[in-house]
Amino acid sequence: MAKKAASAKLQFQSWIETFDFGKELKVKNELTGFVYFLGVDDSNKYSSLVKQHALNWQTDSLKQSDREFVYFVGHNGPVWILRPRKKNTSGHGGLIDEAAYSWARDQFGSLVSHFKAHHLKAVQIEFHGTEESQDLGALVGMDIAVYNFRQFIDGKQLHEVPRVALKKSLGPLEKSLIKDAVTRARAVNLARHLVNLPPNDLNPASFAEIATQRLSFPETLKVSVWDVKKMHQEKMGLHLAVGQGAEHGPCMVHLKYRPAKKSKLKPVAFVGKGITFDTGGLDIKPSSAMRLMKKDMGGAASVIGLALWAAESNYPGPLDFYLALAENAVDGKSFRPSDVITARNGLRVEIDNTDAEGRLVLADVLDVACSAKGGDEAEYVIDVATLTGAIKVGLGSEIAGLFANDDELAEALTKAGQRAGDLNWRMPLFDKYFGEMSSPFADFKNSGGSYGGAITAALFLQKFVQGKRWAHLDIYAWTDKAQGALLASGGNGQPVQCLIEFLLGRLSSAS
Repeated sequence: MAKKAASAKLQFQSWIETFDFGKELKVKNELTGFVYFLGVDDSNKYSSLVKQHALNWQTDSLKQSDREFVYFVGHNGPVWILRPRKKNTSGHGGLIDEAAYSWARDQFGSLVSHFKAHHLKAVQIEFHGTEESQDLGALVGMDIAVYNFRQFIDGKQLHEVPRVALKKSLGPLEKSLIKDAVTRARAVNLARHLVNLPPNDLNPASFAEIATQRLSFPETLKVSVWDVKKMHQEKMGLHLAVGQGAEHGPCMVHLKYRPAKKSKLKPVAFVGKGITFDTGGLDIKPSSAMRLMKKDMGGAASVIGLALWAAESNYPGPLDFYLALAENAVDGKSFRPSDVITARNGLRVEIDNTDAEGRLVLADVLDVACSAKGGDEAEYVIDVATLTGAIKVGLGSEIAGLFANDDELAEALTKAGQRAGDLNWRMPLFDKYFGEMSSPFADFKNSGGSYGGAITAALFLQKFVQGKRWAHLDIYAWTDKAQGALLASGGNGQPVQCLIEFLLGRLSSAS
């Protein structure tokens, strides 16, 4: 990142805020595209669009097509028609089925690359009989799709995007929905951008600076930082040990959100793993495993993205966001295998592997989050972490592993993930496996045997939640290739959209 921009505000421009809503384009001899999103199965509407745009030789074959996504170049330029998707289920109670929101998000996000390939200067979009979830998904997808790391760094956020006029027939397009789309996309893009930052730019100190100075939070969100001195006072031995070998020491950032109006809701606390780079420590990783370890702060990135969404959308309930920040470096001061370290809650942990460091920083910060009393006591505590490679082996890169000690909380998170197209799947907290971490020198070790690594990691964290209703999301935080609305490899914002849906679902169940 350029030095002159080091202290600049971190702000993401919204493309959809520049759209002309409810209007027709005034085309002046410029390359123009036309997009139609048919939310209802309206054969007359489809036929009229084909008649309006298609060349004579195209008409018959287009009218006979039953595809969901139709593309052709007609009289006036390229045309895309999206028709109602065919609803298929893969079973599993519908919990991993594609939602209307996520289908629209990914279809419209991918259209942005088509607009650029055609060098379009203008696009007319029409939503016809679409549902709110489809409208929201389409708008979020387009705003997510225009984020590009290098263009953002170079100050060209909205680069080579056409001007757009968007109207809706058969139903309203509310201003509140447009604002909702903007805040969701901005939260996702913030999380993506933080993950994409190189580790020579992002470290615990600069991450804390972003939280305290470079994000424009409203007055409802207060940010405080616990530095090394404060962490020593709080006896956060595990967190301190992980970061003690790095040039920039560890810290904990607390973002406390309290709505302007009093709420009857109890707080929800979110804890994000923020290892800004993970060498593995003295149990050093091979180069292939270390290559993407700048993304090991993906949990903290998603948590601060969620905080931005809550503050900008004026969420009506109290929320707390904790970032457990450290760098796991190799140095003479680095913690060692066989070290025995005392956690904030008094438990003594033998270090079996310095590359099982994420659970250590999370453990102490979970204890902080679970220790809040009175009106600040959390009803739920949810941590998010790029914790284990084992979960990716089992579930792949797009489905997060979910562990929870409460069935109601687990169900709410899984359903929220399905609605948001930001999936998770519940895994077992099989307590028998905790024996793998037994130690003759401490209360337990920080890692177990070769199998069930995601489960033993979750069981380790459970020792620090004080019996609170708790969930743990083991995420990948990265996309290895362009797909859907993510038009470049890099940070993917997982699981920001899921957690937004979870919080909104909580409001519905409380009303």
